[in-house]
Amino acid sequence: MEIAKLGEFGLIDRLTKDIKPQNESTRYGVGDDCAVLHYPDSEVLITTDMLMEGVHFDLTYIDLEHLGWKSAMVNISDIFAMNGIPRQMTVSLALSKRFSVEDLEAFYSGLRMACNKWNVDIVGGDTTSSYTGLAISITCIGEARKEDIVYRNGAKETDLICVSGDLGAAYMGLQLLEREKAIYYEQVNELQKKIAEAKANSDSQKLSTLNSQLSTLATPDFAGKEYLLQRQLKTEARGDIIQRLREANIRPTSMMDISDGLSSELMHICKQSHVGCRIFEKQIPIDYQTAVMAEELNMNVTTCALNGGEDYELLFTVPIGDHEKIEAMEDVKLIGHITKESLGHILVTRDDQEFELKAQGWNPL
Repeated sequence: MEIAKLGEFGLIDRLTKDIKPQNESTRYGVGDDCAVLHYPDSEVLITTDMLMEGVHFDLTYIDLEHLGWKSAMVNISDIFAMNGIPRQMTVSLALSKRFSVEDLEAFYSGLRMACNKWNVDIVGGDTTSSYTGLAISITCIGEARKEDIVYRNGAKETDLICVSGDLGAAYMGLQLLEREKAIYYEQVNELQKKIAEAKANSDSQKLSTLNSQLSTLATPDFAGKEYLLQRQLKTEARGDIIQRLREANIRPTSMMDISDGLSSELMHICKQSHVGCRIFEKQIPIDYQTAVMAEELNMNVTTCALNGGEDYELLFTVPIGDHEKIEAMEDVKLIGHITKESLGHILVTRDDQEFELKAQGWNPL
């Protein structure tokens, strides 16, 4: 169905008609000029992200349902990175005529699955037309007690540096998808050249054979690489780690999510906290599939883990007195410690050499 048949308000009604608020702070959601929220005893956290087709995602290899999920999760992750609880979300879309109503329903299906996982209410947004592809702008609103909020600027000398999960897998998933996309289009272009020649020579038999080959191009074999694709296409916000930290009575001194790469994020914490750092290559958590893919692509796996981005794991520092608690936590790895600012930002390699850490992660501008 063409979106124009429904119009803006008809589309909004169709996508949001059965959304029911799950949070007491949501007084009124979709359907008026503004959503109405109420936070009497806590601080309000607000984050926003814009995702642009061709810059942040490629519809060649991510379907709209997964895109909806990922769009929500990257915003929810920012709330968790402040040690907060996500509560509401607004969603704005700019789209061209190539998208149908069913496409938008698929997007909202993924978006709502992500929101339902963390009990987030969709309370509004906007839709408009675009001449340059799909643009997604999402704002997530959360809450936290003033004393619970964790900023980037709280790291102290001797604090331990920790990360959740493993690093580099999302970047390896992207490299895998980009490689297969290039191979696919190379095959398509070669067949289209041959089809043009067959048409020019009026060779109907050859033309039929080539068109058949074009329509049945082999699907890439991703066996053994499923985890890499999952990390790239089905982003997870680590609210489970936030919950475990609370249960263990650990309050991080600084924290952020790893969207642009470990090296860039750690440098942000160091800069804002006026400290240095020392991390150890052998301690950086890397999944087996990530290591295998890096070797296959002739890439340094540590470089991928430091600079790849889109892991959306949590990077945080804790007081040294929490060492035993951190060691006992599942899916959290101690990778180094905070030092004096004058000692710089050091990566200690597996053979005990020391290098200045460089912020080489994703830069969208």
